[in-house]
Amino acid sequence: MATRYEHLFSPTNIGKVQLKNRIVKTAAQTYFFDSGEHRVGSLAKAFYGAVARGGAGLVITETPAMEWPLLEEGDRRFRIDDDKYIKDLAQLSAEVHKYGVPIFTQLYHRGPWSGIYALIAEPCAASAVTFPSPFDVHDEKPPHALTIDEIEELVDRFASGTARLQAAGWDGIEINAAADHLFHSFLSRFWNKRDDKYGPQSMENRTRFIVDVIKEIKRRCGRDFPVQILMNAIEVGLPGDEALSIEEAKQIAKIYESVGVDSLHVRSHWAGMHQGSYNQENMFYPEPHIPLKDFPKELDWSHHGALAQVPLAPIIKSVVNIPVMTVGLIDADSGEEILRSGKADLIGINRRFFADHDWANKVREGRLEDIQPCTHCGTCNKNYNEPRYCRINACFGTDSYDMAPPTAQKKKVVVVGAGPSGMQAARVAAARGHDVTLYEKGLYLGGAVALASMVKGFEIEELPEFLRFFRTQVKKTGVKVKLHKDFDDDAFAEEKPDVLVVAAGGNPTLPEGLPGLEGKNVIKTADLYGLLKVLIRLVGPQMLRRLTRIWMPIGRRVVIIGGAIQGCQLGEFLTKRGRRVTIVETGPELGEWLVPERKTRLFYWFDKKGVERLTNVKLVKITKEGLTIEKDGATRLLEADNIMPVLPFSPNKDLAEKLKDRVAEVYAIGDCDSPAVIPDATKAGWKVGNAL
Repeated sequence: MATRYEHLFSPTNIGKVQLKNRIVKTAAQTYFFDSGEHRVGSLAKAFYGAVARGGAGLVITETPAMEWPLLEEGDRRFRIDDDKYIKDLAQLSAEVHKYGVPIFTQLYHRGPWSGIYALIAEPCAASAVTFPSPFDVHDEKPPHALTIDEIEELVDRFASGTARLQAAGWDGIEINAAADHLFHSFLSRFWNKRDDKYGPQSMENRTRFIVDVIKEIKRRCGRDFPVQILMNAIEVGLPGDEALSIEEAKQIAKIYESVGVDSLHVRSHWAGMHQGSYNQENMFYPEPHIPLKDFPKELDWSHHGALAQVPLAPIIKSVVNIPVMTVGLIDADSGEEILRSGKADLIGINRRFFADHDWANKVREGRLEDIQPCTHCGTCNKNYNEPRYCRINACFGTDSYDMAPPTAQKKKVVVVGAGPSGMQAARVAAARGHDVTLYEKGLYLGGAVALASMVKGFEIEELPEFLRFFRTQVKKTGVKVKLHKDFDDDAFAEEKPDVLVVAAGGNPTLPEGLPGLEGKNVIKTADLYGLLKVLIRLVGPQMLRRLTRIWMPIGRRVVIIGGAIQGCQLGEFLTKRGRRVTIVETGPELGEWLVPERKTRLFYWFDKKGVERLTNVKLVKITKEGLTIEKDGATRLLEADNIMPVLPFSPNKDLAEKLKDRVAEVYAIGDCDSPAVIPDATKAGWKVGNAL
């Protein structure tokens, strides 16, 4: 198996720093650092230590705060602007070095970013140029154009901060001069309108700022202290002909090499597409915002965003003699092929390490079926300035990345319900040595996840891989599975469990007291789910999704009651199948639990498709004509062929309550305890499985 990935696991160097393999954990904000003076706490040390232990060849941490002035409280990024931070930083480098892995940090200045990213520092750039977009973080108000004194001060701050990292044991740094951060605003003629020595009149002027930073870092830290540059190989999406071209990027790459840069990390930037530029699967959700034929030809769009950046790496590699890294939803097989064919020298991996901190070790050992798969759901980008979390990796964002040790007291454990929380609890408890039986009244393992995958589709989110992992682990850990079986009194008498874990899912919810709910034009969640689960068992979610494009027992005009994630995703599904959809919500907001980037794109798409969305409505009655509502004091009939209440589930604790006095330990987890979304379910199962 080792030979299958011989290139991926071959050693290499960045400058004089040796890497044991070609796998680089790339930088991404986790917000695992703390506010205040002591920024490096248990969350950061646990995660980056786990990735190093998990087999990465190089760990690049997220950026410290580089915009000034800075917040002492309320900013969960670490700091490098004072010597007082060195002691704590040294603890993090020591944790990574413990596993023989070098540590870099990415440095970037947010520059013109506004909105949630603008704390107290004023957005700034090369020039007062802006390009607002519904998918971006630029404000309509242009950023502050930096003065020469401010530029020179920033050169010093980057260099002095790097020197502190070196003093804290860091092995190198990566400077992010890509995306639409501060440095890129000088490199691109579209953003740079200056008329001084930093202006667009020549490539020397455009690169002067970043070159000065590189030179000053090398002067203070030594020529052998590695500096990697994250660069845009192309910039697209802008009007006119002033966006950064590939030919210009090749010139810039050669300049970087000439001033001592040790390696290059090659990406692209689609202006106006903040997350879509580095998580390209977002460009396809819910559908491409422009025809796919009009996407930039320089990138590879044949995998729905995965591997899109790869073609740029060999272009840059052809003009330099330093290592080049490529990124973008690369898996082990594609990474090996990229290296084997000479397209790049290093493979950047990020979200796969979020989903499984042991990703590299499992690949090296050939344990591919044991890898917790990243499903590209966007959960890890869901929250800002607070610790992030993952759909499948319950450890991510905690201070422990280890399963609890094997149990000293083997118990007979019954888990009722084989959704995400139940499968997680069962496989963890069994792995720790308990005797586990998993009851599922349905026909297959996975609960509503197979149904969710049918609704969501398979091009962007890989929910089938999520199911495959848990089904495989349930089998491998020796869990006894009883499908199509209720945990009734007879089953209880037969099992006599020491521990009962109830993960049976929540109860479908209907609008309370709404007249007309029993009408023939009302499609209730419980009835719909029951039918679809049978069909999924018969033909599978992929085939069922295809068949729904041909026929569904749903009229052409549909009103969905409930605007949380369930209602919004159903609205997307039905709209793609030619239904005219209206979504109504009694509360003030739509899209609860949706990932912000996906929510923005979905609502933009809804607007284009004519999906009406109404909030703060009062539900009056359902008749054969449709749903009558009140909004802003006015009564209105929403004409519809079908009304579909799709509300979040309510707790379902009946079984747990019934047996709590007959079993020594009873736990209710997942939707039956606190209805939410998949990440909450996997975390609840992990917690219980480790506690037994």
